[in-house]
Amino acid sequence: MGRVVIDVMPKPEILDPQGKAVVGALPRLGFDAFVGVRQGKRFELEVEGEVTPEVLDQARAAAEKLLSNPVIEDVVSVRAAEAQA
Repeated sequence: MGRVVIDVMPKPEILDPQGKAVVGALPRLGFDAFVGVRQGKRFELEVEGEVTPEVLDQARAAAEKLLSNPVIEDVVSVRAAEAQA
């Protein structure tokens, strides 16, 4: 069984209140190396058989039509998941 991973992020010009909350909390928890956070979404779609270029094309189309809101989000990656050991 194969798996496709899709990452969706808010467009750069869209405010990200969850990201702001996380970046504000990090230093209070001792993580001071980070100056910005953007929170997005990750989808994992399972397919029977191998992930082919046609499957990736279908996954991108699904991401653009259903899994993201194109007004405020970008589909930033559609890729085959690496095999787990």
